[in-house]
This record gives sequence, C-alpha cells and structure tokens, in this order.
Amino acid sequence: MTRIASTDRVVIVGAGIGALFAALELAPVPVLVISPEPVGSGASSAWAQGGVAAAMDAADSPEAHAADTMAAGAGTVDEAAARYVTDRAREVILRLTAMGAPFDRDALGRYVMSREAAHRWARVVRIRGDRAGRGIMDMLISAVRVTPSIQILEDALVSEVETLNGAVTAVGLERASRPSGLVLLRARRFLFAGGGSAGLYAVTTNPPRIRGQVIGAAARAGAVIADAEFVQFHPTALDVGLDPAPLATEALRGEGAVLINRSGERFMQALHPDAELAPRDIVARAIFAEWIAGNRPMLDTRHKPGHDVLSRFPTFAEACLRAGIDPVSEPVPVAAAAHYHMGGIATDLRGRASLGNLWVCGEAASTGLHGANRLASNGVLEALVMARTCAADIALSLPEHPAGPVPEASIAFEDGGCEAPEALIMELRREMTLNVGVRRTASGLASALRRIARIEAEAGGSRPILNMTATATLVAAAALMRKESRGGHFRIDFPASDPRQAHRRRLTLAQALDMRRQFAEVAA
Repeated sequence: MTRIASTDRVVIVGAGIGALFAALELAPVPVLVISPEPVGSGASSAWAQGGVAAAMDAADSPEAHAADTMAAGAGTVDEAAARYVTDRAREVILRLTAMGAPFDRDALGRYVMSREAAHRWARVVRIRGDRAGRGIMDMLISAVRVTPSIQILEDALVSEVETLNGAVTAVGLERASRPSGLVLLRARRFLFAGGGSAGLYAVTTNPPRIRGQVIGAAARAGAVIADAEFVQFHPTALDVGLDPAPLATEALRGEGAVLINRSGERFMQALHPDAELAPRDIVARAIFAEWIAGNRPMLDTRHKPGHDVLSRFPTFAEACLRAGIDPVSEPVPVAAAAHYHMGGIATDLRGRASLGNLWVCGEAASTGLHGANRLASNGVLEALVMARTCAADIALSLPEHPAGPVPEASIAFEDGGCEAPEALIMELRREMTLNVGVRRTASGLASALRRIARIEAEAGGSRPILNMTATATLVAAAALMRKESRGGHFRIDFPASDPRQAHRRRLTLAQALDMRRQFAEVAA
C-alpha cells in the first residue's frame, strides 16, 4: 500500500557535497534532505581524494582551465559549460574557505596547489593531501546541523518519480535499511544530487549504494539522459580484493609515483608522452591490458613520494596498511575501476532537467562539462558550482516565502515491500564489468542488453533494481550506438575516433528499451 505525504519544503535527494552545499545556499528557504545512510557515510564526494580544481594561481586562469577541460574531454565538452564552471571555481573556493573548509595553506596563507593528469598547471586545491572530500563534507555537515531551515531524513531512498504534464510532482520513498511500503512525497521543487552509476560495476571505487538509482528513477519518469556511454575508469584502485576498491589518488602520480608491472618495467612511457600523467582513459586501458596479460600492474611509491606518502597521503597509506602492504618499501597492486559517470540526467546551465520542477547537480547530472573524459578534480568542482547555481535558480522560481516557519515533513514507513535480490545485483555488476567496461564490442554490448533485460524480468518488481537496470540499459545502448572510441568509451571493433561523431548524445529510456527489445528479438 502506498502512503501519501506532502511538504512545502524543497526536496533534495542525496546527501553528498552538492546536496548539502545547495541546502546551505538555499537557507533560509526550508529544505528536506533525503539520505539513505547517516549523513556523510554513504556519499561518493566524502571519498574524493583528489581535491577541487580551480585557477587560484596568479599565473593560471579560468580560460586555461577551460581549455584543459575541453582537451581532456575528447571533443564532446560543451564549451559554454566549461567556461561557466571554470569561471566560478575561484569564488567557490573562497566561499568554502569563508565557511571553514581547512584547505592546505603555506606559511603566507597561499593555497597549496597540486598538479593532476592533463592539467597544465598545479591548480588542485587540497585538504591534508588526499582528504579534500572528507574535509569539505565534515565542514558542510557541521554547518547543516546548525541550520534551522534544513531537515534531514535518513534511512530513506527515492525509488519512484511521479510526473504530471511533464513536471515532477512527487517522489516515491522507501526505507533504505530494510523493505518497506512506498511513501509518495509531494512537493513543489526537487533537486536530485544522488550520485552517479559507477557502482553498477563489479570493480568500483564508489560507495555501495551509488548504483545509478537516481538517474534510473528520473529516466523511468521520462527525463532525457545525456552522454550515458561515457564512464570513467580510475586507473589506480587498489587491487586487494575489497569491494569497493580503495582509491589510489591520481595526485600520487603527480608527485612522482610510477606504474610498473611484475617485472619492474615502466609501461606508460612507451604509450604516451606524459607517461603516468596521461589522460585517465589511456592510463586505465594500459593498466587493464597489463592486468589481462597477467603482468600484475602496480603503483610504485617507494622513491616518490617515498616515506612522505605516509603523512601526505594518509588515506592511501591507511588503505595499503589495512591490506598488509607497506607503500614505502613495496609497490602496490592496482586495477582499473569504475569511478565516475560523465553521463547523467541532462541539464542546462541553470541545473534544470527536461522535466519541470526538477533540478540536478553533481554526478547525477550531465551538464556537458566533462565530455567523454572528465578532467581530474573537476567532479567536485562541478558539484559545488552547480549546487550554488541550482540553489539560486530554485529560490528565484519559488513564490514569496510564507510567513512563519514551515513544518517538518512527516514520513512514516510501513513494513512490507520486497528485498532487492543481492544475487541479481551482483550478476548485473559482473555483466557491466565484463561487457560494458573498459573495453567494449558490439557483440558484448548486445549480450549485455539481453542479460540486463533478463535480470530486470527476474527482479520481481523491485524498484531499486528497476532503477539500476534502467541506467545500465542506457549506458549499454548508448555505447552500442557510438561506433567509435572516444575518451572513456573504447570499442575494440571501432578503435579510432570518428570526427563525425564528435558530439554529445541525448537519449530517453524509451529509446534505449526499443534497442534492447530489438536485440532480444534477434536472440530469440
């Protein structure tokens, strides 16, 4: 049985950096933040080790940052989006600093900048080396906790989106920790900031719940999805048998760490003039090739950063030590892992989706900033810039604020519903890694579409799985349509880039399902 609830608050789906920053920027407009876990424990942004890319150095510029973004994006970056986000990077850093974000500073108070792959300048602002995501999140959570206009609903996830005349009118909520009945929550404005899709893969750096559910729910309601085929695989996740795989931040290579195989040979020098600092897609494919060949790729931090790795990259060092590896004295096994989805719910530069009353920011969105291959540390930047943009646009769209306080939303779940079968989720993740991963072929993608359809049919109406299979279908269908290799999308059967396909692709779930049915009929 479905229960009905309503609120005059702006409903924010997700509790990562984008969601919390938007909630604070909207204050004193009353908001309701919906989080599956205790705030701060399940968001990808809290795990971000890189930092925030911003042209803070006097010798650098937003124009240079935008140019690097477009170069890394392999021909499909929306130039307006690149200029919009990079122009606002500095003011976001200053805003976060004023709020108390403990960015690394030198003795003169200047920001300590790091260089990451495909950046021509050291323009990544950091916190304690590799703890930028956690540092920003901790600051935002502290601010949210003392902001009266923000209500937080934990242990809840969005599994449905209700629309009327092309506009979102409600979201369906379920209890996250155990099965429940559906609560249909009606509101006037919705901001989706619920993460990306990398958890759809068996080897991923993302938290367990980041499996494309928010994108899938919006797609099932008719939202247009952009750039679905472009998934970024981080080259250096620790290959130590953990799920999710701990991340070895790209900044380690920026500081001199090198990639070697089991024979001690550096293999990147022969593949790209920037060697270990080549764009992520090139490094990821090289590591994947070494892994497939049985050459066990490894990240060697023994000489650089050397002993300093323990103090300058504590998250990486702690992950190594938990796995029984000393990064000061031995190389660290690594693998390419699904890390970031450049695609998502298509938005304009106000953050508006194709459905009315819906704004999207962060990894769930696709503004066109990342193109086919996200530039390092642009992910957190985009989430912050677009969170501010969405907040400002939502505030402008609201009627005059009502006098007096807005009551908190009352949500009560009834026991019931059905558990999402974990075996089906794992089957889906293995299929995505096998056939929709680092290397793709037409036959593999067609096989994936058929397998996704079968998993969906066996899901028994489980809405969380339906949202996962919706997103998986969109990724596989878009990858099958793009008959070339570009950025994070690599087709073995079409290894070259085709200049005629240097454009973005927008797709609806209905179109992707049509393609899926065609391949099911061929197999039958």
